[in-house]
Amino acid sequence: MPISVCILTLNEEDNLKRTLPPLAGRFAEIVVFDSGSTDRSIEMSEEAGATVHEVQWEGFGTTRRKLFEAATQPWILWLDADEVITPALLDEISDLFADGEAEKKAYSVNRMVFFEGKWIRHGEWFPDWVMRLFPADCWEMIELDVHESVKVSCPTGRLRNLIEHYSFKDWADLEKRSQKYAKLWAGEKSKTGRTPPSGGMVIARSWVRFVKGYIIKRGFLDGDHGRRIALSIAKEVRAKYDYWKTLAKNEVA
Repeated sequence: MPISVCILTLNEEDNLKRTLPPLAGRFAEIVVFDSGSTDRSIEMSEEAGATVHEVQWEGFGTTRRKLFEAATQPWILWLDADEVITPALLDEISDLFADGEAEKKAYSVNRMVFFEGKWIRHGEWFPDWVMRLFPADCWEMIELDVHESVKVSCPTGRLRNLIEHYSFKDWADLEKRSQKYAKLWAGEKSKTGRTPPSGGMVIARSWVRFVKGYIIKRGFLDGDHGRRIALSIAKEVRAKYDYWKTLAKNEVA
């Protein structure tokens, strides 16, 4: 298929064992930007036929934009190193190109997280629609330090089948990365010059997120996993604003 699969890596050996095999022989190009791996990420990518560029990390948004710009095919498939394309999704993408040139359209794909031995089917983690397949000439990157995304200028649609997402190793990894993302989010907010909300408002927003994930979006159906995930999201909301307040105080000082 005339698609460049674009992947960012940094010590992703464990994830690439799942991610790379389904891609073999199905896509015209795999492009990997590696920002300093010390494990077998580069070697494994090259063995899978990928073109690997060793690059300096410039944040998610900027680095991913440069990754997409390095693609040579008329279509781009954004794939994270901890994601796996299911056989059904591969076949669905192949069907788009069955008659040659596919319709010029950008497609969102739904992701399902596998975490601590369980598929998470409810709450704020599912459904999780993300823009992932699009023509190489109709996108622009919204360059944020965290949760970057692409804006497309062509018609959009949705693919039916899933990407499997192996996003966190365990609860400790979830906590560590939540704190990392909270700090990155706070850094973005501090650039706006706005004043962080009051402590009472932060607590309210945190618990609104818990209610949304655990009750409204039925996270309780995932059992104790659902409860702990909803609490983790609420805790991250609180951390985001706490970090933002700290940055705002330092700027005033």
